[in-house]
Formats: sequence, structure tokens, C-alpha cells
Amino acid sequence: MTQLPAVEMSWFSALCDDDYQFLGVEDDSLKASWPHCRDIALTAERNGFDNILLPSGYELGMDSIAFAGGIAPLLEKMRLLVAIRCGEMWLPQLARQMATLDQMLGGRLTINIISSDMPGQKMPSDPRYQRTLETMMALRAMLNGEAVHMNGEFIKLDLEPPRMRTVSGTSPLFYFGGMSPHARDTAAQAADVFLMWPDTQQVVADVINDMTARAESYQRKLKFGYRAHVIVRETEAEARDAAATLISRLDDAKGEEIRARSLDSQSIGVRRQAELRDNAAQGGDGDFVEDNLWTGVGRARSGCGAAIVGDPDQVLTKLNMYREMGIEAFILSGYPHQQECDLFARYVLPQINHAPLA
Repeated sequence: MTQLPAVEMSWFSALCDDDYQFLGVEDDSLKASWPHCRDIALTAERNGFDNILLPSGYELGMDSIAFAGGIAPLLEKMRLLVAIRCGEMWLPQLARQMATLDQMLGGRLTINIISSDMPGQKMPSDPRYQRTLETMMALRAMLNGEAVHMNGEFIKLDLEPPRMRTVSGTSPLFYFGGMSPHARDTAAQAADVFLMWPDTQQVVADVINDMTARAESYQRKLKFGYRAHVIVRETEAEARDAAATLISRLDDAKGEEIRARSLDSQSIGVRRQAELRDNAAQGGDGDFVEDNLWTGVGRARSGCGAAIVGDPDQVLTKLNMYREMGIEAFILSGYPHQQECDLFARYVLPQINHAPLA
């Protein structure tokens, strides 16, 4: 059997108050805090993950950039995937922060670009993605050590090359996702890694084909990443029991409240995750929309709303299926995050040829 190319395996630090023993039941010990989120990151490093996503939210949890500055000196090998929100910060300052973080990490910074509204602000899709595109282009230029002369709709800068540079002298990889036509076109022009949330095998294949063609129209090539939750146990029955236990105390009203917290709770991608749950409910296998893809976690989460659930062989087979389709990076998470990180590292990670994305 031909060995699959190495894939980047990343975990998730729950900076946005998104950690539970029982989904929707608040536990002070699992709320976002420096000790808790630090320990998730250190657990992922100890377990051999290549990268870890530090998410960004406003009303929720901790600041991703400040947290990255604190955790960077504690990591020896793992990369950081730091989420930033377009429009939140003056761009030259953001570029200086990113270059400084990369220096602190010895060149191991990666960046997750987020396009969303600001608190109290609603912006139509067209201008919001124009802001995102201009931000990505100007930020990349500064992180490449280039002068920026941009007179855009949102970014107006006339700057000489910055002194603070990344270790490599070039920009870290930009990870970016979105399902709307505007989001896809923005990614095709300016992202390095296009991130997808869980979906059926056919939809994943269709998105990869569409994004490959869009990137080619701009003479570019994208890598593809897949963001999902995971529940792995020694047997499939135990994994399904763990999934059922996770939502066993969830109140529907509480779940709806949690889903509505996010600023992108009405986006096309989020609506697609809800559609997956609806399809699963009609399929006759609980919340499973296809083999080993469970949508129950989306009952109390906006955004990534499904988990790969099964025994070690089933989870590995599912991941390898995605790899054969063209996925080159996974960002996984589970509840509680430290416990599930240890379980995945025990049962599945040693069976995967993995390394940071080039």
C-alpha cells in the first residue's frame, strides 16, 4: 500500500469558553483561562501535534494574540495558528505583532484569517470581503518585508518595508475559510490553506474541485484543511456512548443561546452545518449524517458542528479518506479538550504520517 503524504495534524485550544464535560453545562474549571488554555496547548505539544489553533472571539474568552505571546516561550516544537479578525487592529501594528510572535516561536507562526462583523456593526458581504482581501494582501506584503503602497477601499497605506521581520523573512501561511461565493473568491486570491468545516464526502469533494479551479483562475494553488471535532474510543460502541453522554444534559434553549453568541452565526457556512444536523435527524441513525460523522456537537456550537466518531481504525480510515481527496491539514478538537487530545494521541496519531505544512 502506498503511503500517503505527510499531513499537518493540529489541535485546538478553547480560548473562547468552548470546553465542556457535558455540552452546554458550564463548568468553571473548563472556562477559558490562562492556566486551562495553557495546559491544553502544552498537552498538544507533549502529544506530538504539529500545530494548535488559537481561536478569536469578542464577548467570549481570551485574546488570541495576547495568549500567543504568553504561550510561545513555553513551546519547543509545535507551531501556533493564531486567529486574527480583519478590521480589528491598525494593520502595521498587526504586522509588527505577527513578526514579533514569529521571532518568539523561532519561525513557527501560522495565521488564521477571520472575516466577520465587529461588535455592534453589520457590514454587507461584498465590502466585508473586500476589507478582508485588502487586509490579507497588505499584511502579506509587510510580513514579506515589502513596501506597501495601497489605496484601497479600506486599506490606505504608504509605508516603507518594516524593520521587524519574520525568521524566514517571508509571510507565514494564511489559513482561511468560508462557503459564500465572496469568501471562496477571497480565498482563491489570497489564502494559502482553505479551511473547511465537516460535511459529507461528496460536498467536500465538490468544494475542493471548486476551490482548485478558482485558485487556478488567479494562477495560484491552494492547500486544503479540514476542521472537525473527534471522539475516539477503543470500540465504536464506547465512542457512540461518549457522544451521547456529551449531549445528555443539553437543554435545547441553552444550545440555541450558545449557537447565537458568535458574530458569524448567520453565515452560509454556519447555516450549512445546521442543514447537516437536519439531514442527520431524518436519516434514522441518531445525529449521524454519514458513516462516523456525528452532528450532535453542533446542537450547542456555532461554526464547526460535527465530529468524527468511532474506534481507532474507523477514525483513521475517515481521516485517510479525506487525505486521499486532497486534505493536507487537519484541525481537530474534542470535549474536554485535554482528555480528548490524550485519547486521539494514544489511539490514532501514531498511525498517521504527519508534519507541519511546508
